[in-house]
Amino acid sequence: MQREYITNEAWIKMLRFFNEHSRVYVGNPEKLKLFIEAIYWMARSGAPWRMLPEKYGKWNSVFWRFRDWVKKDIWKDLMNFCIEDPDLEHVMIDTTIVRTHACSAGLGNQNKQGLGRSRGGFSSKIHAKVDALGNPLKFIITPGQESDFCQANHMLGNVVGAYVLCDRGYDSESFRNKIKSQECIPVIPGKRNRTVQIDYDKHIYKERSLVECFFSKMKYYRRVFSRFDKSIESFVAFLSFVGAILWLK
Repeated sequence: MQREYITNEAWIKMLRFFNEHSRVYVGNPEKLKLFIEAIYWMARSGAPWRMLPEKYGKWNSVFWRFRDWVKKDIWKDLMNFCIEDPDLEHVMIDTTIVRTHACSAGLGNQNKQGLGRSRGGFSSKIHAKVDALGNPLKFIITPGQESDFCQANHMLGNVVGAYVLCDRGYDSESFRNKIKSQECIPVIPGKRNRTVQIDYDKHIYKERSLVECFFSKMKYYRRVFSRFDKSIESFVAFLSFVGAILWLK
């Protein structure tokens, strides 16, 4: 019996998205689900496309359909569709480093593809924003050597009236002022070399562990844990797909 990764409850919601999306041709829902199962297998295994099991169809047909959806931003739209009633009492911003395989190199300017060299070697950095329950809201990819803080303003976005939880890497007066200007409360410990230490709510700050738990869940998927994709768009597409799966759970 063929194993199915997408539950019936999750598929019902996904199929509603596909039927409503103007750039998705549904056709036979069973074949479409087989395609989604193939993408799940690729995300979970991290295997080369050529190793896709035959039961999912021709690997190159699955690959080109995946890439076509990447260009149309369908994977990003899927995650945004699955974001339902996020708990925005707390918003957490953090980063994690992922090692990149040698096969991810070679596509144009490496910095533009979110590839670089940090202390850990050839790597990419995932900037993530999650809600109070640790569910993903947004991703940005940068080269591994870039600072956590470089995307802080973009990650904050238009959040209003929330506690914003970040670690010491985001300790900046300009960032704190931006958070306050959006009627939010910064919960960010000060750097240890500060002349005047910052007062923050240590009880609320404990909730920041949820963003670390989120990264742990993401890294169950080997294509996230270790980057194999040359293009930043394909890597973000897999992140968005996994983010949608986590929301559907």
